[in-house]
Amino acid sequence: MNSTPMRRSLQGKTLRWDLIVLSWSWLAGCFGALGGASSALPELLPASCEIDLALSAAPEHLRAAASVYALEEQGFVRVVEGDGAFTCIVNRDDPRVLKPTCFDAEGAATIVPKILLFGERMMAGDPIEKIREEVESAFASGRFVSPRRPGVAYMLSRYNRPWNGTDRRLGWFPPHVMFYAPNLTNEEIGHSMAHHDPNRPLPRIGYGGPHGYMIMISDDGTRRSRSDLTDCPDWVHAD
Repeated sequence: MNSTPMRRSLQGKTLRWDLIVLSWSWLAGCFGALGGASSALPELLPASCEIDLALSAAPEHLRAAASVYALEEQGFVRVVEGDGAFTCIVNRDDPRVLKPTCFDAEGAATIVPKILLFGERMMAGDPIEKIREEVESAFASGRFVSPRRPGVAYMLSRYNRPWNGTDRRLGWFPPHVMFYAPNLTNEEIGHSMAHHDPNRPLPRIGYGGPHGYMIMISDDGTRRSRSDLTDCPDWVHAD
């Protein structure tokens, strides 16, 4: 089994950075027809696949020094001990999803613990709603805290597969970057869909609440390829 992390270069490409307005109707339009019923437990990936998938979220120059978690039978385990500030993990807040994310030191300290809890509880077979209630209680008690300073979480992978509760499908979401914006609302940043101009999109808050983000798309148009993640099973690449 090849455990060498992915090192696909983006040198020479011009990245396009656009502010994106995230509405549920827009998200539904982006999601593809990858649907399927949720399984009781997340499907485990080969370690080499999960490492490559997690690292695909980060800019290439940050990957070599990043720490990496992989989901195993008892939950997430740190399988790469990096000497840099970033921590990469395939976030799974539902058994159906894959959300490769690389957090800076602040995110690793304040957001990754929530992800680790989700992984542990899901692999134990706990219902998602029960886990979410535990997370809410952990924030209320101070066990979990919001990011304490500005920072960044990279989600530059082309294999980000969220679950859309509106049309009940899995699908692709484009590479993007998230900046910590705990408890910030769209109203506070002046966002209004009534004044949305698709040619000049404004930022919008995603995943609102104590671990909320302001989101920007970062997509250079490169298409997914089976050669990107050679150790991953076919369902990770499925269209």
